[in-house]
Amino acid sequence: MKIGVPKEIVSGEARVATTPEMVKKLRAKGFEVCVERGAGKLACYDDAAYDAAEAQLVDAAEAFSADLVIKVRAPTLEEIGNFKQGAVLCALLEPCENAALLARLAEAGVTAFAMEAIPRTTRAQGMDVLSSQANIAGYRAVVEGAARYVRFFPMMMTAAGAARPARVVVLGAGVAGLQAIATARRLGAEVEAFDVRPAVKEEIQSLGAKFIELDVGESGVGVGGYARELTAEAKDRQQKALTEYLKKANVIISTALIPCKAAPVLITEDAVKGLAEGSVIIDMAAANGGNCPLTKAGEVITAHGVTIVGFTNYPALVSTDASAFYARNMLNLLSILVDSQEGGLIFKDPSQDDISRAAMVTHQGKVLYQPPQT
Repeated sequence: MKIGVPKEIVSGEARVATTPEMVKKLRAKGFEVCVERGAGKLACYDDAAYDAAEAQLVDAAEAFSADLVIKVRAPTLEEIGNFKQGAVLCALLEPCENAALLARLAEAGVTAFAMEAIPRTTRAQGMDVLSSQANIAGYRAVVEGAARYVRFFPMMMTAAGAARPARVVVLGAGVAGLQAIATARRLGAEVEAFDVRPAVKEEIQSLGAKFIELDVGESGVGVGGYARELTAEAKDRQQKALTEYLKKANVIISTALIPCKAAPVLITEDAVKGLAEGSVIIDMAAANGGNCPLTKAGEVITAHGVTIVGFTNYPALVSTDASAFYARNMLNLLSILVDSQEGGLIFKDPSQDDISRAAMVTHQGKVLYQPPQT
């Protein structure tokens, strides 16, 4: 069975779907691996390393014509034309926003697995791309905030005077938020965090941060451990309570997302106006509309004296390790998609496993994807 690894062409994407180390493991399992020339360059994996791992270096068309294509980002509609009938695709497909893509994949006879649809269960942890990449994003977001903040993160005491530690507020305590809390604490900041799910209070406190308790009148716990969208009344109460709290922050790391919904507005313009000049907002929800209405996706702006960072792909800024984590997730996923028999490797029936069944968005000419209930 042949695996194809095309080069990512989305602007700003520096990751690659597998690494030379994982190529060796895939080869040991009996796969042929075809890597497009230059696919790993931006992640600091050169062609020579893939060649040494016994991958075949090919052009884009040949990588896409493999039995199994693994990518980080979704293919373009044009790239789908290179897939062969019955091929399998594994990638971050953003199925909520990509109905046309899913329809084209189904039309092409491709069985596609959306990596973001891997269920968050104990058995699926090793395949959970969203968690592995969110961990990296949470770390990198804090580094970005520390670099752009005009003062120290830790308390500093010198012969020239003393500086108080930065006050960092993290909004959202999912995987990215918890990593942001841990990283900011390691850098010596005072950290507080808010989440609409009361159950995360203990996790926040275990990392040395203070849990911000706001009574919004209802729980924000959704399906599968994700947050759900609050009612309009609860949103209003949340915004008003948070606005006054946020004005005391020096750096805000905002991570709040709701599956298949626009990001909730947590940082109002009034809150931004109340921040001290030189404060920083890292809006990690920028790609989904932003937790701050002033955020501009993909840009860094200054509004009311506050730096607002709207980067949309933090893992790509740590592309070497992000690729390594992604490649390991992919290797683990292939263990439930492919079986070894006397005649070689074959695809298993994906409907017979709860993980592959949940992640499968197209199969046998049909679009199977159903948006999650929040």
